[in-house]
Amino acid sequence: MTDAFRERFMSELNLLSLKLEENQLNQFYKYFELLTEWNKFMNLTAIIEMDEVITKHFVDSLSLVKTVKDLGDKDYKIIDVGTGAGFPGIPLKIAFSGLKITLMDSLNKRVKFLNEVIDQLELTDIQANHGRAEDMGRDPLYRETFDFCVSRAVANLSTLSEYCMPFVKVGGAFIPYKSGKIEEELNAAKHAVFLLGGKTESVETFLLPGTDAERSLVTIRKNTETSKRYPRKAGMPTKEPLK
Repeated sequence: MTDAFRERFMSELNLLSLKLEENQLNQFYKYFELLTEWNKFMNLTAIIEMDEVITKHFVDSLSLVKTVKDLGDKDYKIIDVGTGAGFPGIPLKIAFSGLKITLMDSLNKRVKFLNEVIDQLELTDIQANHGRAEDMGRDPLYRETFDFCVSRAVANLSTLSEYCMPFVKVGGAFIPYKSGKIEEELNAAKHAVFLLGGKTESVETFLLPGTDAERSLVTIRKNTETSKRYPRKAGMPTKEPLK
């Protein structure tokens, strides 16, 4: 691990009131190395500069602690839908080792990368699954079994809610990471969220350190079971979002 990586990361962690052990910092650095190495031959991320990876991937992922204050104290069961290169799920697992994490992505080659990271970092209680939310959301192994569903996937909130809410158990929450101004999107998704058994509880808006990038963590509380009608078959939530 380079001094520049350590100093930059620790200064931004301080803004989240987080302190990591040396071995955790080393795990993050190894993750950064794997990300940039694999990115040379497959499209994992457009963000590869060290400072940007720290801010826009690692710190952004860990921002969940702004909304779920006791992440470090509970062994919450969390699913990360459309995880891509492992964000936010892998950073959450490194920083809060008690969490039980399921990573889900529809592209098999990305899942191979995720498994390589899990092996290299010697992470436990974390699995990477190749699958579509429309299918896994109907599987009794996954449906309504998670305390939280998180996602940084780029999709409108109505579509994303249909993909994600079925995974959350009653009393749990779906927490999407959203960019920019989201009031209009929240209003448009209100009925869809209701149909899926949820209600928007809070919105935590903040700027990523040293940037003007506005982020919002939306907490959608699951109050009732999701109807067996949802999620609809593959492609439908995107083509015809619930209104």
